[in-house]
Amino acid sequence: MTGAPTHSGSSRARTHDPASLGPDQRVRPTQEDPFVASLSAAVGGPLGEHAVAGRARFLTPLRVVLLLAVVVLALAWFAKAPCLQQYPGDDGLELDWRDGRQYVAMCYSDTVPLYTAERLDTGGVPYVTSWVDRREDGSEQVRYMEYPVLTGFFQWANARLADLWLAGADAGLLPGGLAVVVYFDLSAFWLALAWLVTIWAMVRLRPGRPWDAALAAVSPLVAVHAFTNFDTLAVAAATLGMLAWSRRRPVLAGVVLGIGAAAKLYPLFLLFPLLLLCLRAGRMRAWAQATAAGVLAWALINLPVAWLAPAGWWEFFRLNGERGADPDSLYNVVAGFTGWSGFDGPLAPGQPPTVLNAVSAVLFAVCCLAIAVLVVRAPRRPRFAAIAFLVIVAFLLTNKVWSPQYSLWLVPLAVLAYPRWRPLLVWMLLDALVWAPRMYYYLGTDAKGLPAPWFYGAVVVRDVAVLAVAALVVRSVLRPEHDPIRTPRDPSFSRGLDDPDGGVLDGAPDEARRLARADAVLDTVGGVVGRPVGRLLRRRRERTTVPR
Repeated sequence: MTGAPTHSGSSRARTHDPASLGPDQRVRPTQEDPFVASLSAAVGGPLGEHAVAGRARFLTPLRVVLLLAVVVLALAWFAKAPCLQQYPGDDGLELDWRDGRQYVAMCYSDTVPLYTAERLDTGGVPYVTSWVDRREDGSEQVRYMEYPVLTGFFQWANARLADLWLAGADAGLLPGGLAVVVYFDLSAFWLALAWLVTIWAMVRLRPGRPWDAALAAVSPLVAVHAFTNFDTLAVAAATLGMLAWSRRRPVLAGVVLGIGAAAKLYPLFLLFPLLLLCLRAGRMRAWAQATAAGVLAWALINLPVAWLAPAGWWEFFRLNGERGADPDSLYNVVAGFTGWSGFDGPLAPGQPPTVLNAVSAVLFAVCCLAIAVLVVRAPRRPRFAAIAFLVIVAFLLTNKVWSPQYSLWLVPLAVLAYPRWRPLLVWMLLDALVWAPRMYYYLGTDAKGLPAPWFYGAVVVRDVAVLAVAALVVRSVLRPEHDPIRTPRDPSFSRGLDDPDGGVLDGAPDEARRLARADAVLDTVGGVVGRPVGRLLRRRRERTTVPR
């Protein structure tokens, strides 16, 4: 294997210092990306070779990108605003969700119904307060807060802030409104702040490519789903964890990822690509530190709740085990198009789909094995963001649930893995447009909604678009000359960077003996999957010349 360029200590110190980069050391998108160059025709064309750039003291790239993010977040709020309309009812002001307004106006947000469904409006304490739901067969089920601990208490804290706000409104100090509207707006404020933190972290991860973060800032997925649920909290934690790792602080990275996993489990999945890359680079101590710190941080947040309210804490895991294939999953799409009754057949209320759960887990494991083969046998050690993106894509495609806001998980990873505007914007736009057929599918044909096949077709188009981006990322791994971050035009290349997000992996040589042992293990474990993929990668590697 050809090792990556090594660094001196001084070059490492400058790796992530934006102040050390002059205007000529930053990528200019209108010169580097043909798609952006074509878009720039509307404002006079690409930046000239001798143009004076990067001299503004106030409108720095970071501030411009954050401003773009604020504009898109404002549009996201206005997209949900129709669901915040009020009308005078028999008992005073009521939320106007009459006649399926939340679907017709495509403004639905989980935040609104959860305010009452999770008993937040009555002062209920997450994981302690319970209620009884009646199932279709007439049986009863005791219910608790259904979200991970940090997300549950995030909702509770905003509900209590809404109470304080309304107390101020009653005193004439603040504008009033329905409690659920105040609750939504307060939640939206913090969720927007979390997304701004994500954008800030992306700029810090790419000091030589600050405009890449603009692609995430203007993403149509943000305009549609920033306030659909609470996922920007976990996305911010995952991106901050990557930033901490890039700064060679594995313990801090693990802590941040563990905190994010207490909001949504997916940030901990980033430890798997780090495991693969650290095995190849012989940097297992850093991975062990990050993993131990992540598990400990998650445990410290969860254990008190699990100890004091075990049934309530377990509710998230119970529901995830019992729920069937969601409408957005490939399993449901296949069933909808073919009439297939599913792996488990008809289930009684509350009966877990045991076979579906097992198949989903096995398929994800197989995809992870294929990614491991890719990492071990790639001609050059892949970048952290590229493998992280592939792992999350594998999870979403094989999982029985792909809630629409989950696509936000992919936005920062996709931009960091493959910063090319045209393919990413096409995918994000297609993904965001699935929201329209989804809403009219939920409306129902009796209310002039869309028939199910239209929605299923939109999901298939979304999945194909995601797979297309994943294929581009895989190609950049197999053929590093197609990696936008590893081209001679990129500042990272001229500054001797191997992986700007890699932290201790950046510049670390490949360990030949470790690779040989990993090859042997994968050949043994991979079986049907590992050998064909491995042979393909070996042939590709033999034909590929890796630049030093």
